[in-house]
Amino acid sequence: MKLNPFLFTILISVFLTSCVTNKKLTYLQYEGTANAIVKPPAPKEYTIMPYDNLFIRVVTPDPQWSAMFNTLPVASYSITVTEQSADIISYPVDGEGYIQLPYAGKIKVGGKTLATITDEVGKVLKGYVADAAVTVKMVNNYVSLIGEVQRPGRYPIYKDRMNIFQALAMGGDLTIFGNRQKLQLIRQTSEGTIVREFTLTDRSIMTSEFFYVMPNDVIYAKPMRGKFFHMDAFPYAVLLSTLTTFVLMWNVLK
Repeated sequence: MKLNPFLFTILISVFLTSCVTNKKLTYLQYEGTANAIVKPPAPKEYTIMPYDNLFIRVVTPDPQWSAMFNTLPVASYSITVTEQSADIISYPVDGEGYIQLPYAGKIKVGGKTLATITDEVGKVLKGYVADAAVTVKMVNNYVSLIGEVQRPGRYPIYKDRMNIFQALAMGGDLTIFGNRQKLQLIRQTSEGTIVREFTLTDRSIMTSEFFYVMPNDVIYAKPMRGKFFHMDAFPYAVLLSTLTTFVLMWNVLK
């Protein structure tokens, strides 16, 4: 039986659309020498936002004074934080950017870095305790990975300088149909929500201010158009059977 031109065109279109080239999957492509040195800009320090949670530890020569300000005993070396326990073991930042410290009252922390807050809390506590050593850490320090990621989810940030590739590695990298040319980053700032789209296939990402992730960032991996024609998902058997039936009926009617 002679192959119908219509059927041939459909088959060629399907297979061409389903192709995912190596160029679309390769990270950090470059022009020039393979050993080119790229110096990313220093990441900006995160400034505290409303509804963040701060863990504050105060250590003084007198344990009784320390207990007045600590939400956990000083001897607690391991801390397990969950969504339910975050408010219990930390100081929540209210909508206006304040925390309520026992005896010291409200302290403005919104829009400030952890280093600045540590210094200011230490100064406030000097009016109550002498020689206080203050440590301030973020409790809700997470990055969210959604879309075409092997393991989408919310992952903790354990280091100050975590770049976009290290963040994606926690989720098992993008799937083969994750669009590496159009990755989106959603970031909350004091001015509002920022949405940026960038590519991972070019080394220029390393010079971007979004190369390093921030607490509460959301990274969205968009799907490629060809995902619809994925061999595991697209019903090729049904399509070919329907087309074959159509061609046979067409030939009979002719």
